[in-house]
Order: sequence, then structure tokens, then C-alpha cells
Amino acid sequence: MAVRQSAGAGGVADEVPGPAVRRTADVDRSDPGYREWLKEAVRKVQADANRSADTHLLRFPLPEAWGIDLYLKDESTHPTGSLKHRLARSLFLYGLCNGWIRPGAPVIEASSGSTAVSEAYFAGLIGVPFIAVMPRTTSAQKTRLIEFHGGQCHLVDDPRTVYEVSARLARETGGHYMDQFTYAERATDWRGNNNIAESIYQQLRLERYPEPAWIVATAGTGGTSATIARYVHYMQYDTLVCVPDPENSCFFDGWVAGDPEVSCESGSRIEGIGRPRMEPSFVPGAIDRMMKVPDAATVASVRALERRMGIRAGGSTGTGLWSSFKIIAEMLAAGRTGSVVTLICDPGDRYLDKYYSDAWLAEQGMDITPYAKAVEGFLDTGAWPC
Repeated sequence: MAVRQSAGAGGVADEVPGPAVRRTADVDRSDPGYREWLKEAVRKVQADANRSADTHLLRFPLPEAWGIDLYLKDESTHPTGSLKHRLARSLFLYGLCNGWIRPGAPVIEASSGSTAVSEAYFAGLIGVPFIAVMPRTTSAQKTRLIEFHGGQCHLVDDPRTVYEVSARLARETGGHYMDQFTYAERATDWRGNNNIAESIYQQLRLERYPEPAWIVATAGTGGTSATIARYVHYMQYDTLVCVPDPENSCFFDGWVAGDPEVSCESGSRIEGIGRPRMEPSFVPGAIDRMMKVPDAATVASVRALERRMGIRAGGSTGTGLWSSFKIIAEMLAAGRTGSVVTLICDPGDRYLDKYYSDAWLAEQGMDITPYAKAVEGFLDTGAWPC
């Protein structure tokens, strides 16, 4: 069983190497044994994509008379259960082909959980150790999944220290700090190659509104929204991209102010999205709109999804769903028709002790009642509360 470790704000090295500083001198890149290992590792990661079918595009039940269709791209059906499976595969291929991931050397990642679950899976696939540096508040189910796939969990008290602790562990072990928050937007091929954006448009091609009016994508690293927005512009679509942001996150504030240096003191309660800083992979100039979504609205929306479709999803899905409902209400008020797409990012069984627990809501002082009424009122009438 992997051992959970902990670190507070203290004890972090004063000087931490940046992403470009990597220990690579301990491997002879021309060694036939290393080249064979590398080819086999790349083959195994690529083979995973061939074994996985595309994820489903589900239709949320809205009145036909509205002339608006809402779709949910169900990324929870990936082998590791979340949208982050795509990202982890891309990051591993990127790290392997750059010579950063090496036999026997650990891969280390700063994560709020789901990326670490997926990266632990790929690390086990190619036979290298994996260490996830995560906030102590990460759900217990995620830590169990990381350990199930052979990874270790290094828990920190202050979410803002995950970056420094990850870099320090990589330096001390001679491993590779994957750094999803820097490399998410560059490791993914946004021009196509069956990325999530291309998949959405392919699946919509026989629907009554094949080119969506809006795609709504929440931001953890910012890589998914960057991939979708870049693909939209590259393919010359008219689709607009909205990025909702939860409480205790800096993406919205940085986007509004045009300031990439904004930061906040508290960590997000909506696991998988929301960051205490604007991450390098977030590309604010590529997107069209942002919304600030109260955490109570997120929970109300994800519970409404369970009532209306029998689907229990993670909190980040609720953030995107609330924003999608608001956009649809605006379209109705303006007399517009079309389609809207958002994401089911991961399954709700990872959060039974949080977003589906009334005790947790009470502990957080979170009253979802007015937001639940707003959602049900919208779904019944199409009107958005003022």
C-alpha cells in the first residue's frame, strides 16, 4: 500500500527550478536499451487510445418547443473515469518524446486528484513510479484510486504549495515533474487528432444544430478550454466558448482585469477546477466569455442532473451545467435557437462525502435551496431568475 505523506507551507525549498530545469544527464539517449524502452513505452500509451472508444454525447431533456438542444460530453466513461484521461495520455506522450520520462525515475504531479488518478494509471502502464502532490482536502475516493493504480499520495495543507513541493520532490528524486498546469495547452494537439473538440463536432454532425452556438468548458489547468477555443478558430466555426469559474479561483478575476498575476488565498471547494493562480495553460485571449458561479449553484445543478437524467456527476460538471442553463435562458429570451455543449468531467461517486452529502453542505455553511429552486424554475419555464 502506498504511504501518504504530508507537507505544510514550511519546509519547501526557497529556490525551486522552473519547468525548463530537468535532470536528464543520467540517461544516455543513444543507448539501445533506453531506445527500446522508449519505443515500448510510447507504443503502450498510444495503444491505450486504440482500446478506448469515443465518449458519449448525451442529450439533456429540454422542451422541444424551445428550439434549443443541450448536450453533455460524458468524459466520465474514460478508463480512469474522467476528462483528465485525455490530458494524462497527452502529457505522458509529450514527456516521453521529449526525453523527460525515464526508466525507473518517478513521475511527480501537482493535482487536485483526477489528473493524478489518470497519470497513476499511465505510469503503471509503462512501469515507472508515480507521486501525486495534492491538497489534504482532496476526496478520499481519489486518493484510493491513485493508490489502486500504484501511485503514492503526498498531501499538503496549503493548496498553494503543490507546485513548489512537486518541483522539490522531482529534484530530490531525479524524477520528472509533469507540471500539467504549464504543459496542458501545449501537449494536446488542438488542430485535431481526435481531440475533444473534434470529437464534439463529429458527434453533432447529424443533429439539427450541428454547429453549437456555445461550448461551455470549466477550467482546472485551462488546457481543455484552450484546445476547444483554438480548434473553433482553426476550423472557422462561429461557436462561442464560455469558461465558468467557481468561488476561490482566479481565472475569472485575471480574465476581467487582464492580469495573469492575480492570486487568491483559499483553495476551490469544487475539485478539479478553480485555481489559486491563473495557470500558464489558460489562454484568456482564445475564449469569448467567463462566468463566476457560486459553489451552491454548482451543487444545486449537479443534483438537478441526477434528478432529471439519473446521472451522478462531479462538482465541475455542475459549474458548467449552471452556466449552460443561464446561456440557454438568454437564447430563449432573445428568440434564438441552436445547440449548447458542456462536459461531464468525472463521476459523482468520487464525491459522495461532499456534493451529495447534506452534512458536508451544513459544515460548509452552504445553502443550495435558492439555487435549486432557480434551476427547477428554469427547466420548467425557460426563465432565468433576475
